[in-house]
Amino acid sequence: MILRQGSGQALRQGSGQAKPVVIFAVGNPSRGDDAIGPECYGRLEKMLKNEILAGGVELIEDFQLQIEHALDLHGRQLALFIDAGVDTPAPYVFERIFPSTAVAHTSHALSPQAVLQVYRQTEGSEPPPAFVLCVRGERFELGEALSGEASERLEAAVGLLVELCRQPRLPTWERLAGRASKEVINS
Repeated sequence: MILRQGSGQALRQGSGQAKPVVIFAVGNPSRGDDAIGPECYGRLEKMLKNEILAGGVELIEDFQLQIEHALDLHGRQLALFIDAGVDTPAPYVFERIFPSTAVAHTSHALSPQAVLQVYRQTEGSEPPPAFVLCVRGERFELGEALSGEASERLEAAVGLLVELCRQPRLPTWERLAGRASKEVINS
């Protein structure tokens, strides 16, 4: 069977244990602010190469989420989905998410919640605790560069990502999600 990178390939080929944390960075670098996910991926990749935590985090970049991404959740302790959003409160929303069968009105094939639901249905067990980091974007036209506003918000998001990677524990991520919610409400 031919498998694309990041579709559970390492687990099925017997290369060892899954890294405890998986981070999905979703978006199209050719569509303006939709490049926020890939930009986060690039920065995290560089950071993790220089940090001892690199062995605990697997990064997966893709244009959109597909049902195969449910396979990448197997054996994980935490999962994070990074994407750009149109009507997201600025600078970003960071929150815990749960499996859902609700139809999402998004440009992507599946929402992160739907990927969690696919895992639940195919594995017959609950997926790992999962979070979404949705950074507000402004412009998503083909051929546009990342907007100035999105670049500023990206910097704030990267600060949070550094903190998450340095503290890959559920209680810490839940605390940070609560803090992020309060910051959005107060802004």
